[in-house]
Amino acid sequence: MTTTHQGAMPKDPKAFTGRTVLFWLLGFFAVIFAANAVFIWLAVGSFPGVVVESSYTAGQTYNQEIADAKAQTERGWQVKADLTRAANGGASLKVEARDKLGAPLTGLAFVAHLNHPTHDGVDLDVALVEGESGVYTGTADALAAGNWNMVLDAESADERLFRSENRIFLSE
Repeated sequence: MTTTHQGAMPKDPKAFTGRTVLFWLLGFFAVIFAANAVFIWLAVGSFPGVVVESSYTAGQTYNQEIADAKAQTERGWQVKADLTRAANGGASLKVEARDKLGAPLTGLAFVAHLNHPTHDGVDLDVALVEGESGVYTGTADALAAGNWNMVLDAESADERLFRSENRIFLSE
């Protein structure tokens, strides 16, 4: 006589149940959502997304910007700018300006607008003073290392005569 045991089978501890699959699925998406939330927070915190305050105003001045650029090209000025790190953690800016014949340009009001590409509130303007003929210098205090956008403007009698936009890198 043989006897068979017809009881419940013992549970396999390694078996996947519906509950285990649900927890793995929820955990996977929770990690994805948490990573996306961190990336969105970092992106919005480091770049506000604003290039110009008013696109409408920028569009209205577009044709004037083109005319100014053509006039600047016709003048043929040679302007060289040099931004170097100063000992106090700031930077010194030296601009040499010459006309198309190589003669120094004097009596201009140069201003350098240093804009950080990703952080608002650290932008600054540096007014340059003419020292020797055609050489303009200025300093910026506490200028952080890294990439900067430098817009260099030269004016005379309330008329912008020169504009240069450059990306620069300032080392430690």
